[in-house]
Parts: sequence; structure tokens; C-alpha cells
Amino acid sequence: MSTSTEQPADLTAATTLLRFATAGSVDDGKSTLVGRLLHDSKSVLADQLEAVEHASRSRGQEAPDLALLTDGLRAEREQGITIDVAYRYFATARRRFILADTPGHVQYTRNMVTGASTAELAVVLVDARNGVVEQTRRHAAVAALLRVPHVVLAVNKMDLVDYAEPVFAAIAEEFTTYASELGVPEITAIPISALAGDNVVEPSANMDWYGGPTVLEHLETVPVSHDLTACHARFPVQYVIRPQTAEHPDYRGYAGQIAAGAFRVGEEVTVLPSGKTSTITAIDALGEAVDIAWAPQSVTIRLADDIDISRGDLIAPAGDAPATSQDVEATVCHVADQPLAVGRRVLLKHTTRTVKAIVKDIPSRLTLDDLSQHPNPGQLVANDIGRVVVRTAEPLALDAYADSRRTGSFLLIDPADGTTLAAGMAGESFATAKAVVTVEDEEGWGF
Repeated sequence: MSTSTEQPADLTAATTLLRFATAGSVDDGKSTLVGRLLHDSKSVLADQLEAVEHASRSRGQEAPDLALLTDGLRAEREQGITIDVAYRYFATARRRFILADTPGHVQYTRNMVTGASTAELAVVLVDARNGVVEQTRRHAAVAALLRVPHVVLAVNKMDLVDYAEPVFAAIAEEFTTYASELGVPEITAIPISALAGDNVVEPSANMDWYGGPTVLEHLETVPVSHDLTACHARFPVQYVIRPQTAEHPDYRGYAGQIAAGAFRVGEEVTVLPSGKTSTITAIDALGEAVDIAWAPQSVTIRLADDIDISRGDLIAPAGDAPATSQDVEATVCHVADQPLAVGRRVLLKHTTRTVKAIVKDIPSRLTLDDLSQHPNPGQLVANDIGRVVVRTAEPLALDAYADSRRTGSFLLIDPADGTTLAAGMAGESFATAKAVVTVEDEEGWGF
């Protein structure tokens, strides 16, 4: 763990910000819920609301369609669906929020991965008339895989099932059982009607059988426990500063953003993948020297020794450095239209480092219906979740994703056109890794 014993001065303020994402199947009402949250929490400007009212009237709707507050693309408005991730910022007297409204269509599951990758909470919507469907299970699996610590099950459109408690109870039980098997640590079920506003911001008069919090009340009070300063200290080098001017003839600094933990002047550190050790002599933040810096600050670190350090290297405490390896075992969400097959040449991007790699094995693919593992599928297609074994050309210093979402994640990229193929989480997850199978490489990338 980080050697720092001091608490950052602004840590309390930082915990008042909650990043959360919405997910769910098509037409479950995600955008309407977000619009209702923004509208009823008085987070919509008058001109925005007027534009939504005008657009709604032009479509023959008497009441304003609050989904239009987030569905900004023309194609989204024409089709009545969400295509891209819509980020919105709003605040109440108790907390600030960054919200990612993600699409529900199967072909846009990749966008849900993007929206949930930095979220501390995920709101999964379910249409009370349809219950838990395949896309609901897919989104629950993605939330579990991305280690989102809090999941809210919002059973929407309760007004269309006469606000019946048994309907809500059955859906909540099914989803909770499924998500618990995935390892989701906390699940909160709330019956709502986003269209009518029941239990979104204000308690519903139509569901007196429900005594829990509204959606906004839960968002305002849920503990934000993901503290980057308490994680293993990691500093990916982004840029080497070497001015070589008359004023700074010997200045050599390593600039970047602290991914996790804290660093202090005088601390002994290890540089990876070389394994060289040195001592921090100075830390510069915003042009001023400081004694300590913590995630997610952007700083320049200076060391006592002249070590060959370049972009992509990782600085970590000498007593808490991750092991380096060329064999990466991980769970991935495949996000590209083209399949990911055994033997595929890829680029692996981890923090600020990008290296050549080969997919050596795909031990299993997750079957969402019963959470079983389909062994040796040979390839992953769009929106598949599976285990992969990747061999890299150079050693990488990856943490397990369970220990660090920042330094345990990576991307697989097509070297031909730069397309993102898959988002990966190193180490174990709810999937079980299989033995590595060596595959002959016919393209000349033999590592």
C-alpha cells in the first residue's frame, strides 16, 4: 500500500462527487429517468426546458418528453433511442454528480462499458412489464466485471402494472439472485415511474407499500468508498521534461498523472519494467514544489539518479511494486464488429504504454443466461465477454483489476487502423481462467 500516512486536505470534498451510469434494455426508460432527475432536481436551465417543450409539441406530444434532455443526436431523437453515451453534470445541496446515460441496444453495449468504467454506481433499469431480459443480465455482468461497487435496480413503468408490489418483488428477487452470483457487492431495488415521477426525486403516493429511498435520495447518500489515495501507489510516466536551458541545465523530470496512491519526497521507488530503484528528490505540482502528491493529481517527479526512463514506464514504491510479465490473463469485453480470434496480432495499451501482443488463447466465453463458461470458443464476437491469454512483446507492470481499476485495465487495439477491439481487466473476475495454450504465430510476431 502507499507509504503515505497523511490524508489529503481535499479528500472530504472529493467524496461529495458521485460518478454513476444508467443502463438497461431498449425502451426501459433510461433517458426519461435521467431527464426526470434533471427536471425535478431543478438542474435544467429555462431555455433547455423550453427547447424540449417545443420539440415535444412539434412531435404531437402534449407533455414535454424529458428524454430529449439527454438524447441530443438527431438520429436519437428521430428513432427515440439512445446511441451514444450522454454525459451530464448536475448537483444538489448534498452532492455533485457526473452521469453517463448509456445505450440499451445490444450493438451499443460497448458504450455501456465506456460509461461504467469510471462509475462508482450503476443504475440498471428494468421495464416492469418485461422483467429481467438478456440485456439486463448483460449489463449486470458488465457492472460486475468493471467492479462497480453499487448497483441500483430501478424497476420502471410501475404505473403500467398498476403499481403492483408482487410484480416488483418478483423482478427484484430474480435480479438480485443473478447479480449476487456475479459478485456484485451491493444491490438496491427501487420501484419507479420515470414518466410520472414516482420515487425518482419525490416519494410516490401510489406505492405506499414501499418504504425505501427514492432514486435521488439513494444517490445523495450512498457512500463513495473508492478512494484512489488508499490504493497501491502508481505513477505512469507520460512525458520526460528535459529543458536543458541556462536556467535549468540539469533538470530532468517525469510528468504524468498519479493513477493511484500517494508519493512523497524522500520515498524510495522502483521504475518498471527495468526494475531500477531511486529516491524521489522533488515533486512539482502546478509549478510549485510540494512534499506529497496523491491521485489523481498531475505532477512532475524528479529522482536522485539518472535512470533511463521514458513514456510508458511505471514508478511505484520500492516495497510495493507490481510484478512484470509478458503473459496477461484477463477477462475482456469485446467491443469491435470484427471478431477477436486466437493468433490475432494486436496492440495492448496499458496506462501510457502501448506494446505489440498476440492473442495466445481464448479459454472461455461467458454464457449470460446461466453464467456458465463455454470452453474454447476460438473467437469472441461483438459484445461477447470472455477470458483471454495475451503474450506481449515487452514486460508489463499490471495490477489485478480487483486491486486497481486504473492500473489493472487495458485496451486491445487493431494495429492496422487503431480500432479498439476489446476492453480488458487483468486477473481473476467472476470468470475462471484456464491454462495457457501455446499457439504458433504465422505472422512473425513470436515473443
